Amino acid sequence: MIHVIAIITTKPGKREEVLGHFRANMPAVHAEKGCIEYGPAIDLEGAGKIQTPFGPDTFVVIEKWESPEALKAHAAAPHMAEYAAKVKDLLASRVIHILTPAG
Repeated sequence: MIHVIAIITTKPGKREEVLGHFRANMPAVHAEKGCIEYGPAIDLEGAGKIQTPFGPDTFVVIEKWESPEALKAHAAAPHMAEYAAKVKDLLASRVIHILTPAG
């Protein structure tokens, strides 16, 4: 299994619009072979000093995939290209971390 943490920062005030497109694409991703988990997360309000917030224009995609091959197929899927085309002008940055359990 591999883990993916994608940090998506939108242009100011565009996070909810991008999340709308993201949520609309989620069923297609969940149906992909090898997808274990795929969903967005935002800062928890009121977490206190322990938290380093991402801010109001950022969300994090938390993913788990059965294999690197499943992730590669995901990245090449037509619905991902369609999603990318819809949001490309709304994003400020995208950082993707691909991890393996430290076991």
